[in-house]
Amino acid sequence: MGNDKGSVLVCDDDKEIVDAIDIYLEQEGFKVIKAYDGEEALKAVRRGQIEIAVIDVMMPKLDGIHLTKKIREISSIPIIILSAKTQDSDKILGLGAGADDYVTKPFNPLELVARVKAGLRRYKELGNQEKTPDDHVYRVGGLAIDDEAKEVRVEGELVKLTPIEYHILLFLVQNKGRVYSIEQIYEQIWNEDAVGAENTVAVHIRHIREKIEINPKDPRYIKVVWGVGYKIDNDEV
Repeated sequence: MGNDKGSVLVCDDDKEIVDAIDIYLEQEGFKVIKAYDGEEALKAVRRGQIEIAVIDVMMPKLDGIHLTKKIREISSIPIIILSAKTQDSDKILGLGAGADDYVTKPFNPLELVARVKAGLRRYKELGNQEKTPDDHVYRVGGLAIDDEAKEVRVEGELVKLTPIEYHILLFLVQNKGRVYSIEQIYEQIWNEDAVGAENTVAVHIRHIREKIEINPKDPRYIKVVWGVGYKIDNDEV
């Protein structure tokens, strides 16, 4: 099968795991770039040949958390963290470093492939400049989202969001005034059942607030409705 669906970096110090993931992704038409430590993976990203990364947490030379932080300094490609740990704290650490998604070992290879497909689709949608005439600029106070250029500006200043962050913010702005639960946001953005979604959504909301709010602790845009969920006020801010 031709490799035309995108290039995936798979980084794990366990060669058998890398080879297993490689087989499933190759079958789906992806080009796989293999790496066995964090430094090797970072070099691949810097060469500019990666569209999405699957990264193990525990690796020699440069662990997955620090690798994710370094990738985020130079790229907004989707990052999926792999880890044998199941603790929420470990999951939050990965998402907090800038990862978009998280898969716990042992994992179903087909689930991982599905998450790679979803992450890559969102990334390509974000970078796609061929838009339909129905696209709009959405405004709330000093916040503006140009869904044609895929740009977010606050008081005229360009704000750089990851694909997941962009889609969450766009969804809330397009539905301003409505309150959405964490489960509803997760199912809308990830297109899958919200199982253990609370920390995942909360971390991404925090990242968005840090980027668009003057004071993230007293947000003007993304408001929490305690016990219910999140919303963006319908009123001008």
